[in-house]
Amino acid sequence: MKIVLASNNQGKLAELQALFAPLGVTLVRQAELGVPEAPEPFRTFVENALTKARNAAQHTGLPAIADDAGLCIEAFGGQPGVDTAYYCTRFGYEKSDANNVRAVLEQLQGQANRRATMVSTLVAVRSVDDPEPLIAVGRVHGLIAEQPLGDGGFGFDPVMYIPEFGKTFAQLPTDVKNAHSHRGRSSRQMLELIRENWLPQGTASTTKPESV
Repeated sequence: MKIVLASNNQGKLAELQALFAPLGVTLVRQAELGVPEAPEPFRTFVENALTKARNAAQHTGLPAIADDAGLCIEAFGGQPGVDTAYYCTRFGYEKSDANNVRAVLEQLQGQANRRATMVSTLVAVRSVDDPEPLIAVGRVHGLIAEQPLGDGGFGFDPVMYIPEFGKTFAQLPTDVKNAHSHRGRSSRQMLELIRENWLPQGTASTTKPESV
């Protein structure tokens, strides 16, 4: 089964390909099929993800899946949220992962409350007019580290400190991160939803992924 990934983020593609391997699903990045990026005008992850998935399905005629993810910082009232990818541009920086991390650390300087949540919302549609999109949400709670730590992952992984491991996501081995990340959790939910709702019985592995 081929599904269009409504994202041009290579990091997301790599993570989701690994996580969806048990389904025998082939994920194709939308750029490879000439799909333009969809506008993301909404203030919630689920609305933006649905818009992106429908856009990819409309341009390709294939099932599509979209991920809208972000960092929600308690001291900022849940910001940057849906604006996570562009957070640094508020402060005059060019858009990049490194500048986003830099901006967050600067804005949290002197702030005692460093609690934060990483959220991943996955939405999948069989077609642009699918009245029953599949929706899965994964959340991970942690703290924003004082400085970047680790070389793995992407985005805010170097500063997303997970107390249960005593490390940032960027310091964890890839398999451990995938098992416990916000995207890992939403992907496992989505994996089950696709298996139960889209695939004929017996066409995919019946082994359920380990829960966390």
